[in-house]
Parts: sequence; C-alpha cells; structure tokens
Amino acid sequence: MKLIISFLISLYFILVDPTNPQAAAAPVMPCSLVLEPVSGSINEKGAALVYKVKLTPSFPRTSISIHAIHLLKPGHYGNYDTYEGFAFIANKISWRFKLYPTPEADSPTWSGRIDDITAQLEDSKIEVRLSDSKTGTLGPAVLSNNFRLCK
Repeated sequence: MKLIISFLISLYFILVDPTNPQAAAAPVMPCSLVLEPVSGSINEKGAALVYKVKLTPSFPRTSISIHAIHLLKPGHYGNYDTYEGFAFIANKISWRFKLYPTPEADSPTWSGRIDDITAQLEDSKIEVRLSDSKTGTLGPAVLSNNFRLCK
C-alpha cells in the first residue's frame, strides 16, 4: 500500500509540477502581468491589468490596460512614432489599441486600454509594440509576456 501511495505521489510531481507556471490552470481574473523587454534591456518594463468589466447591459467583456515605462523614443527603432498595446491568440485573433504618453519630456509613461474582448485569453500573449500612426504599420514587440503567467 505504501508503495502505491509513493508511486502516485511521484507520478503527480512528474506529470504536474506545481513549480512550473506553464502547468498551472488558467489565471483567475483580475490578474496582473509583468511585461518584460524582448531585447534584454534592464530599464524597460511594463504591466498589464486584465479583468472582467461590465460596461453595458450585455455580458461582461475582458479589459486589458497597459502601463509601460522607460521606453526609448519610438523613432530610435526606425520609422515609428508611437507605441500600441497588442494582445493575440496565435493564428486566431488579435487586438491592438493605442498607448498614450504622459507629458514628461525625457521618458514618458505609455498607457492605454481596451475593454471589449470577448474571447478567452488562456493561450494569448500581451505585448507593447512599435507603431507608425501615419501608415498604420505595426512594428515588432518591445515588451511581451504570456497571459498564462498572469497572477
């Protein structure tokens, strides 16, 4: 009997490692997610707040708000003039929304939100991306993280 219990406990820790965040269940909302720099910069960081919001009589939607700090001026990366929030489920759907800078001259805080997401976000990523507002071209990610790590 002890051998069977030991085997089952061992099997649990092999198949469902509780220290592995990827093996955990989907995040419970509300939750927040640290957006890490894609390039390895130590100064650029961001945070995303994800929660259910009921703004109309219809069913609740998911809201994502982003707060990003110490980003370089978008033009530093090429022909870009702003940042956008971007959330996506690979090969299914994506959402993009403007991030607005605060008035600080040297290093503004970029923030924005979207309130009308109806899809389940379990397999999604949330990013801050470069954007060219004149052409609508979305550039590469500067900050990013997987929604499954939302806490």
